[in-house]
Amino acid sequence: MPVHGVPLILLCLSPMWRILIAVSCPRQHTPCQLAERTAVCNNCKLSNVPESHRSDIETLQLDYNDIETLQDTSLQSYPSLKSLSIAFNRLVRIESNTFESSKLLERLNLTNNNLNIGYQETGLALRKLPGIRILDLSENKLDNEMASLLLQNLTSLEHLCLSGNILRRLDENSFRDLHQLKDLDLQRNIIFEIDGAFDSNAQLQRLNLAFNYLPCLTDFHMTQLVFLNVSHNAIEWFISRQELDSTFHLETLDLSNNKLLFFPFLPSKGNLRNLYLSHNIVSFYKHLADNVSYPNSTSTVEFFNVNQYSSNVTAQLWNDDLFGDVSALKVLDLRGNQVTYFPEGFIKNMPFLSSLHMSSNCLETLNLTSEQFSGTLSELDISNNRLSQIFADESTLASLGNLTYFNLSLNGLTELPFGLFSSLQSIRSVDISYNNVNICLSNDVEMSTDAIPACVDWRNIVSLRQLYLKGCHLKAIPSTAFTALSLTHLELSDNPGLVVQNSLQSLSRTLQHLGLGNTQIQDLDFSDFQSLKYLNLSRNSLAHLPPSLQNTDLKVLDLRDNKLSTMPSGQASALASKLQTVFLTGNPFNCCQTEWFRTFETIETLNIVELSKIKCEDLFQVTHSIENSQSFLCLETRDTILFYILLFVPVFVSLLGISVIILLTFKPKMLQKSIKKKYLKPTSY
Repeated sequence: MPVHGVPLILLCLSPMWRILIAVSCPRQHTPCQLAERTAVCNNCKLSNVPESHRSDIETLQLDYNDIETLQDTSLQSYPSLKSLSIAFNRLVRIESNTFESSKLLERLNLTNNNLNIGYQETGLALRKLPGIRILDLSENKLDNEMASLLLQNLTSLEHLCLSGNILRRLDENSFRDLHQLKDLDLQRNIIFEIDGAFDSNAQLQRLNLAFNYLPCLTDFHMTQLVFLNVSHNAIEWFISRQELDSTFHLETLDLSNNKLLFFPFLPSKGNLRNLYLSHNIVSFYKHLADNVSYPNSTSTVEFFNVNQYSSNVTAQLWNDDLFGDVSALKVLDLRGNQVTYFPEGFIKNMPFLSSLHMSSNCLETLNLTSEQFSGTLSELDISNNRLSQIFADESTLASLGNLTYFNLSLNGLTELPFGLFSSLQSIRSVDISYNNVNICLSNDVEMSTDAIPACVDWRNIVSLRQLYLKGCHLKAIPSTAFTALSLTHLELSDNPGLVVQNSLQSLSRTLQHLGLGNTQIQDLDFSDFQSLKYLNLSRNSLAHLPPSLQNTDLKVLDLRDNKLSTMPSGQASALASKLQTVFLTGNPFNCCQTEWFRTFETIETLNIVELSKIKCEDLFQVTHSIENSQSFLCLETRDTILFYILLFVPVFVSLLGISVIILLTFKPKMLQKSIKKKYLKPTSY
């Protein structure tokens, strides 16, 4: 779930408590570790709160213990206590007078306990905290009634976390007394209905309702709210109260991972900066208003019983007013929807748009000129659509001078507007992977624009740093393709038969990440690539590694699915001393030549990914895990002849003996004649 810069208190208070002072119980005469005015008693197997010999302790940590009950006298020796954490215990109740001597307590963390058992007495105890500002009741199996009782009269509370409970329905009594509440975290419950639950919380600015079961949000009128996260629900409609004349303060609205059919009905007056709508089923339906093509279609949608204060709502599905005020919008995320086109004026109404994410939609064409993209646009992602063409004139391309990231991968593009990339003066990352676009040759670029070539050119774009050309059916890259570039990332994988040696030399000084997987490359000189940190050589049928690799300063090397049987010990030592991560699965290694692997294995800082899946073959071509290769019989070269003699002599003798037995068994007369001839000769007496 994206958080988009929201303070940690929004997500849940418990992680903040755990990270703050995550130490174990010290083995001293006292069960706690003292530091200034803080006592840390985590992981001490305590069943009770230890008595303090200091009255100035302000923070007490009791996480991960076995405390079941906070007794009336448990905190009497902590009169100055301001922060108390008893998370991850077995707490079932807090006796009603426990906090009588803790009037200064402001922060209380009770996450991951069993307060659902003794919630009534615990509620009485909490009411005696006049200054409580931060309360974490997450993961306590609390239902609506329990939570409502625990929160009674907590008028000073500002931050509340109730995540991970079993709240189902919120109404006007749920948070009635929390007049100072600013942050409320209700994620990961089973909430399916909200009925005036926040009408008493005029100070509420941040609300997290993610991972619940809300079917819709209608009559949204919380003008004071700044952040709203309702992602991962089942929302089909988001409708704000349109007749309100007040300006909404909402800056971030997260509706991702829902079931939205239409673009949300945003406030008519607002200050929305970030709108996240990814992974819904949003589409635009202006074409349905064409009564000629669709004579039986309707142009309006009517909502009945939206709320008890207003009449039914009727909306024009393709009216520009439907979108509300998006004039301040900077980030729009529409990934994973069903958008086939932008309505007229849709992009124009967002003059400050800086990031537009449209991957995994159904766009067939993109007209940068007619859409009138703002000059503030810096990120444009239209990957994984159905684009076959992109239209843009020179003035439009000039206006996109602030664009730094441009992703067109996974489309059906065969050509791009002439000079598209060379006109983008600030472009840093371009991804046109899995398209059928060719790289321009020198004479193509020098042609007049009257004969526009179906190729791309990015030479002399000094700002470009990352270029992704995976799966573009490239066979050869011109030697001048990267002239005057300072690329740090170049991805050329999935281009079988690609010839690159001459074109890459101009990048040897700056290139850090190089992808050459599945290119059928066999040998390449990496001697000059002193900045190279990541190299992908997977799926290339390599029988040996290029010797020049040991002269590089690689940190990550991908050698999966090749034909490597071993590595020279010198090369292995040179690589192992520098590498941090190596991928080796899918190679037919020789179990009797694993000295290189023992070298890799002894380097503690080297991560051999999926070590258990790396296999080798023994003398009989039986596959084993390379980790166990030392347990198999392996012979040196000088012992090979003796090995075969020892192997075949017993076999030969056995076969000879069997032959003799068979012969004598089936031809006994031959034996008799032989004996008579030799031993029964006539003698003279």
